[in-house]
Amino acid sequence: MNTHHTLLSTLLVGIAMMSAATAMAQQATRLTTDMIEHTDRVWLDGYPSTATLATTDSSNPHCQTAMICSSHPTLGWVMASDRPCTRQTAYRILVATAVERLSEGKADVWDSGAVESDSQSVAIPVWLRPAATYYWRVRLRDSYGRTGGYSAVRAFRTAGTLDADISHYPIEKTDEQPTAVSAIQSANAHAPLISDGHTLQGAALMYDFGRDAFAQLSLTVDAPTCTDTLTIHLGEQCRDGRVNRRPEGSQRYSRYVLPLMRGTHTYRLRINPDSRNTSPHLNESGVSPILMPQHTGEVTPMRYCEIEAAAQTAQAGGGTRPVVVAAVTRHTAQYPFDDRAASFTSSDSVLNSVWQLCSHSMKALSFAGIYVDGDRERIPYEADAIINQLSHYAVDNAFSIARRSVRHLIYNPTWPTEWILQSVIMAWNDYMYTGDDRLLAATYADLKAKTLCPLRHDNALITTRGGGITDSLLSSIHFRGKGIRDIVDWPQTGAKGVEKEADGEADGFVFTKYNTVVNAYHYEALTLMSRIARVLGHADDERQYADMARATRQAMNTLLTDPSTGLYTDGIGTRHSSLHGNMFALCFGVPRAADRQRVADFVKSRGMGCSVYGAQFLLDALYDAGEDGAALALLCSTGRRSWWNMLRIGSTITTEAWDNIYKPNQDWNHAWGAAAANIIVRKLMGIEPLEPGFARIRIKPQTASLEEASVTVPTIRGDVGLDISHGSMTVHIPANTSAEVWVKTDARRVSLDGHAVRGRRDGRFLVLTVGSGRHTILN
Repeated sequence: MNTHHTLLSTLLVGIAMMSAATAMAQQATRLTTDMIEHTDRVWLDGYPSTATLATTDSSNPHCQTAMICSSHPTLGWVMASDRPCTRQTAYRILVATAVERLSEGKADVWDSGAVESDSQSVAIPVWLRPAATYYWRVRLRDSYGRTGGYSAVRAFRTAGTLDADISHYPIEKTDEQPTAVSAIQSANAHAPLISDGHTLQGAALMYDFGRDAFAQLSLTVDAPTCTDTLTIHLGEQCRDGRVNRRPEGSQRYSRYVLPLMRGTHTYRLRINPDSRNTSPHLNESGVSPILMPQHTGEVTPMRYCEIEAAAQTAQAGGGTRPVVVAAVTRHTAQYPFDDRAASFTSSDSVLNSVWQLCSHSMKALSFAGIYVDGDRERIPYEADAIINQLSHYAVDNAFSIARRSVRHLIYNPTWPTEWILQSVIMAWNDYMYTGDDRLLAATYADLKAKTLCPLRHDNALITTRGGGITDSLLSSIHFRGKGIRDIVDWPQTGAKGVEKEADGEADGFVFTKYNTVVNAYHYEALTLMSRIARVLGHADDERQYADMARATRQAMNTLLTDPSTGLYTDGIGTRHSSLHGNMFALCFGVPRAADRQRVADFVKSRGMGCSVYGAQFLLDALYDAGEDGAALALLCSTGRRSWWNMLRIGSTITTEAWDNIYKPNQDWNHAWGAAAANIIVRKLMGIEPLEPGFARIRIKPQTASLEEASVTVPTIRGDVGLDISHGSMTVHIPANTSAEVWVKTDARRVSLDGHAVRGRRDGRFLVLTVGSGRHTILN
């Protein structure tokens, strides 16, 4: 072989090796703008289409796109890598007004240059114009020194008016077919209806779509004459094989009469609006319902459709020819949802069913594009939204609907004192799950007002009965209703003695001037407001709120406790100790270390003595106190006050109360009943952000007697996975992050990827720090 050929071969091998190294360097995937991934998608009347932003007229009312509503939206991406301990060390972003300009030195909007990033892959702002289409891509360098190629190009369009709303998707529609069809016979009629495929005949046909959803309906029918008529019944309940015409409470039923035309035609029902949830009236909080957008039209919650023939069909060829129902289609409406984003399964079949119930509830109840209470009012309430927010995070990689809902509630609060304080908690949740502080910065003055400090007295406690509710206060929190008052739990009356002792859902709570539940919330709001001030660089506010929080905690532990029991009373002036006064205090970290177990024991002893809303804070409190066995028993309970009971009574979306007996006017579509979804992820499996935007992750499973459990959790930096089986644990940490893994063990060492390692001892746990990748831990 001659020298020239040898040099050429060496050069080619070197080039191949460089190319391979470049190929191994991970490209950015799942690019997002303002936390929205499918910004380049165009929907036609709610359905994803083949249209592109470049070919779509933004004024066309039949076309919808994800609206980027910020003048400085943030860019983000996921760094996908299975190589252990991979981190991003630098990025370069190109933004242009045309695809052909997306090259270094030609990007006409922004070329960031190489930015040393220290893992920053979320919340990177860019300043833009309204009503414009942009294209962008990014390349990364990783901690192994490899620089990858540029990502795929992602396009997005800014709204015509910026900074007036939160960036969001349009409401999407999905067509679904029945999961079961049955014929209903009648002794007084022949068989005037035939189902699709001519397999079923009856006086009526019953269609079951398997699960409840907010939807519309269409059907394709072949009629022998133009005098035939169908009656269509839609509902959430089935009774004796038919749609229940008189459902309990606020469960929905509606009836439509459809005149037919001769031949085969597809008919669409126009869903009649309900004045209770579509009229622009103001309730006691001074807020109106959220209306459906024009491109979707009105919807109704429905699982069942029953089709009846009004009369015997016409003669044809000397005999009767029935009406043929060729197809029945349900058109569901929801915020775009990825059914495969999250998963959970375990060795407990009840728990698995509870997960499926709550996961579907998050999808179905996103129908309005903002979190609402359910179908009865369709009004956003903080207490619904705080549970909806955390549970939506648990089941889908969607953050914009939660942020939009939080912002809406900051400016449209409802009447309960505690729920106004929840806005601070929700804003902090948004920051921790997204790593984006813009909502905190934009609403900082509003969040300060939501701490309700003007209601604070010299004893460091707040009260709504001390004359502090002034017009100035109400204006500062944007309240336009009749007045604010304490709530504790809801409903407050009914079903005494039915698997609980007291009337209502507040465990006999005694309302006094200084309310323990209200002040527990006040303490939490002050604590988080101090952290928010630190994030935004307001040092004086940080100290002030921290000092106030310490004073309130001390006041609660002296003025709101019973020295003879060590428990929290419901307030000053009563010795009654309810579940609620103690579980909210425990949930928010009020008890002193010496009193913590005593309070936890009492909370545990009360069982599910609260509403479906209160269950969020009860289970948070139990898990945080290390009472995972008691918490798991409540999650897996098959009693009347359980998630399993929601399924047993026939609902497939979480309900407003544990059972109709506890709230006779309840609806069967209430997000605040879905706390189990986020409890399974955050507490049972223990996956939560330790640093904003999941820059660091805590994995602290508390699975009690569960032998096996597996979960995949979507985060803004990629999917987190955890598999537990008979003492072994396998974790999957996305690239560009690290995690604290808490292993419940008395041992000093555990096996990490086949090597014995020590960790930090914290009570019953050994805490390990691991980088990205897949790791197996043996106890």
